[in-house]
Amino acid sequence: MDILIREAEPAEFDEAGALTAAAYLDDGLLDLGAEDPYRAQLRDAARRAEHALLLVAVDRGGAGGVLGTVTFVGEGGEFADLAAGDEAEFRMLAVRGEARGRGAGEALVRACVERARRLGKRRVVLSSQSQMHTAHRLYERLGFVRTPERDWEPVPGLTLHVFARELPTEPADEHNI
Repeated sequence: MDILIREAEPAEFDEAGALTAAAYLDDGLLDLGAEDPYRAQLRDAARRAEHALLLVAVDRGGAGGVLGTVTFVGEGGEFADLAAGDEAEFRMLAVRGEARGRGAGEALVRACVERARRLGKRRVVLSSQSQMHTAHRLYERLGFVRTPERDWEPVPGLTLHVFARELPTEPADEHNI
């Protein structure tokens, strides 16, 4: 694979934030009428990096800038919406439009699963809007299952679907993630 997943560098925070907000906007996941308050949160990658782990997908050769990003929450904090003590979660997965289909999203999810496993977590959880069908297929292909009993509403009228993946207790290899 020609994609590298690593922790975002401070010089990449603005790009990662803009990419995340643009991906959500382009996919119709933000309110276009008024300034959606979530848009500011999506743009603020520096804050996410301060309180969670901000990962980026980049070309191994170094060209092309940030291809995708995700916020990994392994130890609670202000970006933990769902995770209990033995769980990790990830949020705000986004891939630049022209980079979609290259495996960046999958690589970011796999990196989150591996980090959770290394932390000794029992499960990885995530929230997703109902219309994110492509993401749902990715999650299911990587072993996540719908967990409707944990669905929730961050704001009235917006139900987020929860997916969870149990983690093996034995060391994983590339093919196990």
